[in-house]
Amino acid sequence: MQKSTVVAGHICLDVIPDLDALPQGRFQDVFQPGHLIEVGEAVFATGGPVSNTGLALHRLGVPTQLIAKIGDDPFGEIVTGLVESIDESLAGGLVIDPGVPTSYTVIISAPDVDRIFLHNPGANDAFSAADVDYSLLAAADLFHFGYPPIMARMVENEGDELAAIFRQAKQTGVTTSLDMAFPDPTSKGGRADWHAILGKTLPYVDIFTPSVEEILFLLDRDRYDRLIAEYGSILAALSTGLLHAISGDLLAMGAKIVLLKLGDRGAYLRTADAPALADLGRGAPDDLVPWADQELWAPCFQVEVVGTTGSGDATIAGFLSAFLRGHDPAEALTMAVAVGACNVEAADAISGLRSWDETRSRIGQGWPRCPLDLAAEGWNRDPKTDLWNYR
Repeated sequence: MQKSTVVAGHICLDVIPDLDALPQGRFQDVFQPGHLIEVGEAVFATGGPVSNTGLALHRLGVPTQLIAKIGDDPFGEIVTGLVESIDESLAGGLVIDPGVPTSYTVIISAPDVDRIFLHNPGANDAFSAADVDYSLLAAADLFHFGYPPIMARMVENEGDELAAIFRQAKQTGVTTSLDMAFPDPTSKGGRADWHAILGKTLPYVDIFTPSVEEILFLLDRDRYDRLIAEYGSILAALSTGLLHAISGDLLAMGAKIVLLKLGDRGAYLRTADAPALADLGRGAPDDLVPWADQELWAPCFQVEVVGTTGSGDATIAGFLSAFLRGHDPAEALTMAVAVGACNVEAADAISGLRSWDETRSRIGQGWPRCPLDLAAEGWNRDPKTDLWNYR
């Protein structure tokens, strides 16, 4: 029987203006104060991991339930309608709180420029451990929670609410998974002590899936700032030593499987030793031997990029869907970057995604990868999987 998931945490309404027809010129020259800039139609879509990862898992054939909080307002009605348009049963876990507004994000995704997000956290700031129905977790195989850095209750009191969610989730026997987000540096999440928060939480997290930028910003701000100043971006500064150090710290803090999203550089996976993997919960593959002590790097698949909204969430969905089907780390990492690649072929987070079988077929037909050469850093390429292995 197909294993199931519950996806909880942040949800919002994404408003994505079509900017393909922007005047020629640099972004900062076009967007000037006092100017009216004509753009195309706006796409309305649900955003955040509850929508992006949850609906992606649903499309990949994984039975999925959603848990999130919205307001009793027009944006909340749109969010509910969009979720129900995928499957009416998926909206059952949306908690309507009339005392808070529904979260929304205006996404500025201009050609050749990284995205800009204008975000109102709304109801997400009121989400707490009490909003999780643990009876649903007890009946599921995997529990995924996303974006605590932009959910106020999750960062208060050094993460007591977040740790409580994962502690109670782990007690149900479910496999646990946690994703992060990049917070506004001036917000509560941007100023929080993430060493303390993750120190409380990661002992109850089986699969940890942040982007390399997010986790470096949250746990080593000085190093993050130095690399940005020197290289212009964290992805340009990527090295085996950096990834090994970050993943090693996260494993030492309690995570069992670390998936670091690397943008157009692909995805990196590192796992704990066999004894640490022994208590991965109901969602784990029957054979955990191939999962122990792995360090893999998968290059992206080649696509024409339309938009990158939700690409990291889709990458996680691809990974978790393969994990729940009992596949080995190489297959799970391959599906991660494959689903992420399908995502960026559409402006929103869901439209570009394909079914599990369609995605696998695309890979099997020789879908080309983006160039990635790690030989000089001591990695070995497996010609059968197109992955680089460090061990």
